[in-house]
Amino acid sequence: MAFAGAPAFAVCSDDVAELRWDGGKARFRVELAKTPEERSKGLMHRESMSSGAGMLFIFDGPRGVSFWMKNTLIPLDMIFIEPDGRVAKVHEGAVPLDETLIPGGDNIEYVLEINGGLARRLGIAEGAELRHPSLDQDHALWSCVGE
Repeated sequence: MAFAGAPAFAVCSDDVAELRWDGGKARFRVELAKTPEERSKGLMHRESMSSGAGMLFIFDGPRGVSFWMKNTLIPLDMIFIEPDGRVAKVHEGAVPLDETLIPGGDNIEYVLEINGGLARRLGIAEGAELRHPSLDQDHALWSCVGE
């Protein structure tokens, strides 16, 4: 379950994405989408997702990205993240089945998708920081080693 005020975890895990921001923290159990095929499929055709779950899309370096909701049945919040882990943009409430492109920015290496409305309820916004072992730990704003 995602929750504000989560305790710090000194060890990162591939299946956990943590976010922190002024006033809160959240932790999500994530599936990874690292290959072009995994990223293309994303969360399509799923009828639900638990509130503490998400999908972390990992690209091979920073780039401009846009997402859409084709064949996606649940509303999502999309959190676009730069290589150092800084949240560059939060798109709230992506509409199921909508094929309108949702631009994330030009320097994006990660996108975290969570249930629609959750980012606002928790307070996740631009400037929040991601902790995950896929980030270059030497340049991450919030590394996997300690606080």
